[in-house]
Amino acid sequence: MAKVKVKTHSGAKKRFKVTGNGKVKYQHTNKRHRLTQKDTKRKRIARNAGVADSTNAPAIKKLVPYL
Repeated sequence: MAKVKVKTHSGAKKRFKVTGNGKVKYQHTNKRHRLTQKDTKRKRIARNAGVADSTNAPAIKKLVPYL
């Protein structure tokens, strides 16, 4: 029997990437607007990419099966 194709979650494919080691990478929030009133430390931390926790990674990978 043929394997069923899985639809990719459109919102998730815009937000997550899978690294070469299989970790899930994402960009932090709160860097779009009203930046003058946000603390410098908060903006600096949000600048770097984040790595999803190992407990959440399998669920994200189900949403984005072909990355």
